[in-house]
Amino acid sequence: MRSLDLHPIFRNNRDIDQAVRSFVFNAHGSGESVAEIITGKGSQRLMTHVLAYLGQRHMRRFYRQVKKVPANAGRIVIHFT
Repeated sequence: MRSLDLHPIFRNNRDIDQAVRSFVFNAHGSGESVAEIITGKGSQRLMTHVLAYLGQRHMRRFYRQVKKVPANAGRIVIHFT
């Protein structure tokens, strides 16, 4: 399972969007069935931003489902088609 840790780049929304887009494209293209994005627990602003970005039309076509992990509030799991 591929993993992307957003802790080092959490301050700039443009860098976050670019990292998430690149990660999703690469994971989808490599045939991965599941990938995770680590946003950290914190104030949940980063997770909210990432979920909103993943919910955009141009991103939704690459995955089947996105879930927040209840046991670990700082993780997003992406299931690909």
